[in-house]
Amino acid sequence: MEPVELTASTDHLRVPVDRKASGRDGDRVGADETRDGVALTNLDQPLFDGSGASKRDLVDYLDAVADRIVPQLRGRPLSVVRVRPGQPQFMQKNLPRYTPDWVSRVSIWAEASRREIAYALCDDRRTLLWFANQRAVEYHPTLATVGDLSRTTHLVLDLDPPEGGGFAAGVAAALLVRQALADAGLAGAVKTSGAKGVHVFVPVEPGPDAEELAAATRALAVRAERLDPALATTAFIREDRGGKVFVDPTRTGGATVVSVYSPRLRPGVPVSFPVAWDDLASVTPADFTIRTVPALVTQRDPWTGLMPPPQRLPADLIEEGRAIPVPRVQAMHEGRRRARARRAAAD
Repeated sequence: MEPVELTASTDHLRVPVDRKASGRDGDRVGADETRDGVALTNLDQPLFDGSGASKRDLVDYLDAVADRIVPQLRGRPLSVVRVRPGQPQFMQKNLPRYTPDWVSRVSIWAEASRREIAYALCDDRRTLLWFANQRAVEYHPTLATVGDLSRTTHLVLDLDPPEGGGFAAGVAAALLVRQALADAGLAGAVKTSGAKGVHVFVPVEPGPDAEELAAATRALAVRAERLDPALATTAFIREDRGGKVFVDPTRTGGATVVSVYSPRLRPGVPVSFPVAWDDLASVTPADFTIRTVPALVTQRDPWTGLMPPPQRLPADLIEEGRAIPVPRVQAMHEGRRRARARRAAAD
């Protein structure tokens, strides 16, 4: 998701509703059943090629975990990844015109596309079921809430193993991040990404602005890299990573991260799931799917149970991060430099 210009209006918009199409999911219109006033259609169709699941499986899963996932989505502008039969998956940010008028939304100016985008706010079970009927498989909320889009509520480090690398490499890098956090007097919670990666979340106290949060994230990423430079890297340009785990320091500002308990568009439909630090090395992403997770969250919410309280970011961490170049900007300049060098060599 591109960074947003944080001049958002939090007034709920009302998008014109196509009453005939308001229940459509990209297939035919017509309800197989209704839940919470939402007409659900084509439930027995395959969810996507290779999923090993039906659309009903997706709907049933999201309904079963609604009490767990909705609190993580509530009040946060939402992007979803949808899939339609016979078509490639796509990320949807702007709500379609046929969206029911009861779906809450917020208008945010997107500098990259020079327009306002109506993002959904998935604040209740009914909205979640509507998204499920739209074949929205993945749920990517912003790290900030509509209460203050200029300040993220969590500092996040995304550990991305290299091409051909496995989950174990991501776990090893996550343990470096845990050590870097401990050295800074901080603590975080960890979850599988639902793919081969790992996400570390650090709740922060109100106070730091977007620039300070971004600086602290960069500093922690670099500190983790220094603990084992043979394993981890903060190199933003993929070709510079040398087969190492990418400790991504860019999940700040208007960025999104796939929500805990969100399914992923992968074979078996795995789920991003919280894991205790001591258990991280003994699990695999395949342990957590839309079929196994409901039983794991019936009695408790592991994510809230594992999440430490909000913490104050150390001033020295922020100052250290300010001296570290912003990765996207640095990569842009480096890309231009390399392009000039190639042209010079060709001449």
